[in-house]
Order: sequence, then C-alpha cells, then structure tokens
Amino acid sequence: MYGLYVGIDVSKDSFSVAGIDSKGNVLFQGSYSMDAEGFSLFLETIVQHCKNLKQILAAMESTGCYHLNLFSFLNEQGMQVVVINPLLISNFAKLSLRKTKTDKKDALTIAQFIVQHQDAVSGLAVSQGLQDLRDLARERESLCHFISETKSEIKRVLRTTFPELESLCDISTKVMLQFLLQYPSVRTVKSAKPKDLVKALERKGVGTRITFSAQDIIVAAKNSVGIVSPAKEIILQGKVSTLMHLQERVEHMTKLMTALCKASMLQELEIVTSIKGIKTKTAVPFLAEVGDIKNYSCYKKLIAFAGLDPSVRQSGKFVGQSKISKRGNRHLRRVLYLMASSVVKYGLFRQYFIRKKKEGMSAQKALFAVTHKLIRIIFAMLKNKTYFNLKEVSVNS
Repeated sequence: MYGLYVGIDVSKDSFSVAGIDSKGNVLFQGSYSMDAEGFSLFLETIVQHCKNLKQILAAMESTGCYHLNLFSFLNEQGMQVVVINPLLISNFAKLSLRKTKTDKKDALTIAQFIVQHQDAVSGLAVSQGLQDLRDLARERESLCHFISETKSEIKRVLRTTFPELESLCDISTKVMLQFLLQYPSVRTVKSAKPKDLVKALERKGVGTRITFSAQDIIVAAKNSVGIVSPAKEIILQGKVSTLMHLQERVEHMTKLMTALCKASMLQELEIVTSIKGIKTKTAVPFLAEVGDIKNYSCYKKLIAFAGLDPSVRQSGKFVGQSKISKRGNRHLRRVLYLMASSVVKYGLFRQYFIRKKKEGMSAQKALFAVTHKLIRIIFAMLKNKTYFNLKEVSVNS
C-alpha cells in the first residue's frame, strides 16, 4: 500500500493533478505548466504531502508524446509512475453517474482508478531503460514502414523509366540501389560504356550478390519500352537515396536496441531466441513491449494485452465470439504476427499449423492459432526461465 496516489491528466502545454490517500480522500488538486517551473512546483506539492517519494504511486494516460517528459522527470525522482491505457480509464469513468468533464475531474478519476486497482497497476511501472528500448523499437517499426512504402514508390517510378529491370533482378538489394543512383533509366544505361556498367555491379559485402550480368541489363535496355524523362530520373534517384538512408538508420537502431536489451534482459533474450525461427531483431521489440513477465498472472493476460483475445458479443442468453478485440498493444500484436509467421515454417509449429488447416481452418485462422500457442509457450518459458525443448512441448497443447 502506498501513502499517496496521484492521478495526472496531461495535455500539450499543461497537466492537471489530483492526490488522494488510500481511503479516497482528496489531499490536493491543481494544474501546472508543462515546463521546468511547472514540474518543480508539482514536486513541491507532492513533497508537502509525502516526503518519501518511493511511497507514491502516480499514473497518467498514454498521450502519444505529451506525457513522456513528465513521466521521465517523476521517474528520476524515484517515484513509481505508470502509464495506463486510456480505454481503462474511460470504462472506469462510465461507472460514475456524474457527467462532469474537466481536466481536474479526469485527474481525480485516474487517482481513484489506481487506488482501486493498485495491485495490478503497480506492476505496470516502466523503468527509463525499458522505456528507451520501447521507444527505439517503435521508431524502428515506423522506419520499416517507411522503407516498405519507399520501395513501392521506387518500383512505380522504375516501371516508367526501365520496366524490364524489375523482372531481371531484386532492385532493393544494396548493389542495385547503388546502380540505380548512377543509372536510373533506360536512357542512362544506353549512354553508358559497358565497362562502367560492369564496374557499377562489382561491389563487395552483404546484399551485393547478383545472379545476372551487365550484359543482361544492356540487352534488356535495348528492348525496353521505358520512357525518356529526366524528371522521373531525378525523382527515382531521390527515392533511392532516401531508401538507403532509411536502411542505414534501421541497421544502426537494431544494433543499439540489441545492445540495450542484452545489458538488461540478456537471459530473456536468450530464452525467446531459443525457439527456431525467432531472431534477435524480433525478440528485442517483443521483450520491449512485454516488459517484466511477472506483470502477467497467466498467459491469457498477455494475450489480452496484445489485443489478440476474441471480442465477445452478448444479448440475453446469446453469447458469441467474433474477431480479435484489437484493443491491446498494436506494436506487440504486430511483432507477434512476425514471430508466428517465422516459427510456422519449422517443426512443432509447422505441424500445429497443418493440423489446424486440416480441421477446416483458413490459413489466416490457423496462423492466429499458432500465435496463441507461441504466446503460451513463451510465457511458460519466461516464467520458469527455461529454454525451448521440443520434447517437453506437445503439438496438441
């Protein structure tokens, strides 16, 4: 039990707070500016009511980026700070018959929520290290999305400047991206010397292996229907340059994430990657989103946290289940899908996937079943600190 419970409602330029005791008595309420002065005044108010900051449980709703500075500041003071899904607060507020909607009222609702659910909520506290890892993982996810979009844009432009090239090779490899920077069209290929084209393809390192020759490109250019457009050449070169920059950022971020994860969650990382098909680049964001496995009393809690639990429709005596709720962590849901898509190619998970399809499931539903099984297995492994052992896992479990 804590000595003080603080609810915080955050907006862009200010935040409102409410402090209550374990019995729900309001000790203070107020609003502060979202700057150093506001943070300092807020801290003074807190200390007046509870000098031991470790005896304070504070909570705020997830608000994109607005809550992060205040969250970090309170964490540095030694306070227990949790970020709560706004949906939970909204549902809790609906239980009240009052229709008042003010920032101070919202802060008080958050404080009342954490008093009533303190055992569950206190486990959601995130260290700055884990928050940094989570931020990096989500930024990497965003960059990967931009990479996918940029690749599609490159292909669209290339279909006008040199449409035959896409069927000849994978244009997204490092060697071809470098090639397209120099020769973005049929016109530029035709005007180049053959020895220069050969030299452009002679590169060493990862992503530089090719199964075609400069002569193949020359032949394709001679029979090409690509148009002459200096403007599109410039556009293509710009998009290729952007893609290469994004790929470098993702590579750097992946290395940084891996180093951070190994420094704080090495055993957990080794446990998750002991499953064939799960690589470090997916295991790290998984651990970043999940955090401490002790926060989940059972695997079903983890499934619900990811929003992979079925939504329930009930009317009278009818109770039906439809699609997944998708009310949980979309970042975790995405990485679990990637993990399941990979492990389904191997052993136990492959057998389980095939069995589910034979039972009449579509490929999508069978993969969903594999995802659930994967969560159950990983949950048990992390709880018991054991590595994957095929002999101990049943296909039918």
